[in-house]
Amino acid sequence: MRFNTPRCRCAWAASLLLFGVLVLLPFIAQPFYTAFVARIIIYAIAATGLNLALGYGGMISFGHALFFGIGAYSVALPAFYGIDNGWVHVLSCVAACALLGLVMGAICLRTTGVAFIMITLAFAQMGYFVLVSLKQYGGDDGTSIADTSKFFALDLGRPDTVYTCSLIVLALATYWMARLRVSPFGMVLRAARMNARRVDAMGLPAKQYLLAAYILSAILCGLAGLLLANLNAFASPSTLSWNVSGDLIAMVMLGGAGSVFGAVLGAFAFLGLEEVLKLFTEHWMAVFGPALVLMALLGKAGIAGVFAAVDAWLSRHRRPADPMVSTATGEQS
Repeated sequence: MRFNTPRCRCAWAASLLLFGVLVLLPFIAQPFYTAFVARIIIYAIAATGLNLALGYGGMISFGHALFFGIGAYSVALPAFYGIDNGWVHVLSCVAACALLGLVMGAICLRTTGVAFIMITLAFAQMGYFVLVSLKQYGGDDGTSIADTSKFFALDLGRPDTVYTCSLIVLALATYWMARLRVSPFGMVLRAARMNARRVDAMGLPAKQYLLAAYILSAILCGLAGLLLANLNAFASPSTLSWNVSGDLIAMVMLGGAGSVFGAVLGAFAFLGLEEVLKLFTEHWMAVFGPALVLMALLGKAGIAGVFAAVDAWLSRHRRPADPMVSTATGEQS
């Protein structure tokens, strides 16, 4: 796979620099900043999962907060009964998200457009109200997690440990997305986003490819929720609210839907800008909203589109002069 093409060279350089800074951060920053950046990394994982459905498959899902919350409660519910085995948490998370993704995808893919958006939102809201009704697990107040996920000697209850694990998962997910984008599966998926009927006419079942992408996207969002629950040692139904789904969509669109690094860059820009504005004013939302609108208007392809434009500009200016033109110029002079 060619990673050094002019279209992606700048984005790869910026992303590798970002990952390098993230690797060094726990050694040079205070614990507060380590925990804060760990939260951004976890949301970047969830946004990467949504990017598979939204950016690659064109499925505008307002229900991915459901999988995010299911991942969190895959830790909270076993921990409520004293089960701290991380492998049990991961297995229950993957199984629940895959099953729900299969059911939701099979139903939602019967529709398109606004109907698809509303049905995914309805599923997420149903999950939200189900968890609110479970008073034995805290109901609307959520539940604390006394027994975080443990993998042999590795305890995700420690901020530095969950930071390292989250960064590894994000790096693997990003590399996987890069490979998937140019794989036959990814090409069929992107073709189905543009014209599913033509994909069907070629003998490839577009809906089956979209359903598989939706399930994989759900699992990745669920794993992000599992990591967030360990980071906070807390799980709440608010994780399943439509606001979380909206934030994830905003991160994907801000970074550049369908690009390899778009979700990662969008998550860091979205949550980073939010935190910076909170330092200056308590009315940060009044500034944050118009700032997002302005960024969307200036670059419809997101941050990844800005990098692509810079790559194109650098390529034009690095292009050697035409020798025929140079010779002709020399003869005239």
